[in-house]
Amino acid sequence: MVPSASGSETRAPREAVRFYLLDHETPIGKAIDVALLGLNLVFVAVFVVETYPIGDRFRGDLWALEVAIALVFAAEYALRLYGARDRTAEALNPYTVVDLLAILPTLSILVLPASLGVLNVGFLRVVRVVRVLRFYRFTRDAEFFFGTVSDNTLRAMKLFLTILVLLFAAAGLFYSAEHAANPDVATFGDAFYYTVVTLSTVGFGDIVPHTELGRWVTVAAILAAIVVIPRQAGRVLREWTSREKVNVTCPNCGLAHHDPDASHCKACGHVIYQEFDSRE
Repeated sequence: MVPSASGSETRAPREAVRFYLLDHETPIGKAIDVALLGLNLVFVAVFVVETYPIGDRFRGDLWALEVAIALVFAAEYALRLYGARDRTAEALNPYTVVDLLAILPTLSILVLPASLGVLNVGFLRVVRVVRVLRFYRFTRDAEFFFGTVSDNTLRAMKLFLTILVLLFAAAGLFYSAEHAANPDVATFGDAFYYTVVTLSTVGFGDIVPHTELGRWVTVAAILAAIVVIPRQAGRVLREWTSREKVNVTCPNCGLAHHDPDASHCKACGHVIYQEFDSRE
């Protein structure tokens, strides 16, 4: 929860920055959330569009747009550190680390000397795929820019986002590994199609990796899907199956979450007390 908006006129600049970066309720806080989400969508879209055949002029415009958005996110990163009560803790926060990783490749390409940039531009552009991880910041808590969502809805959103991030990241890495050597992987769409078909275990075989790196990316994506998606799905399933339970803990054995009309613990039989409406 963020502090009340009342008295914001008297806040110190650092407190005001912290408030509005965390706020989801005031018009300014909502505007900031919507703007950051929109910029993040564009930031990711630029990476995808650049994989398609486009004119040099349009490609230059996309690069200028990418740099402009990266600078906005760099300013946001600096403001988060400036406004944080504990700057070290904020810098080590996973969401803040992801924010930094998302913009470092673009900024590195921008500031590297020309000779060094030529050598590293391919690697740095590949790493830009991590910018999709920024979307996790928008599901950090139940208070979203458009209002308050339930915990179950938030968990379902995180599950969907986890699947989308896994597919996007795997497709981006596969495209970067294969597009120069594999005629069947000409665009990000081809790589995304391959990733979806592979991770869903359908495996049509119309696209196969031609490089060693492409094979390792495929293996890593499959292992990540096996580990990450069931774990997230299990959390959502547990919450959905237990949402009718009442959070009452048995004083004898410590079992929590009982049926709404339970008078005894189903594990040890000890009497538990909870209020419920007999008319239901």
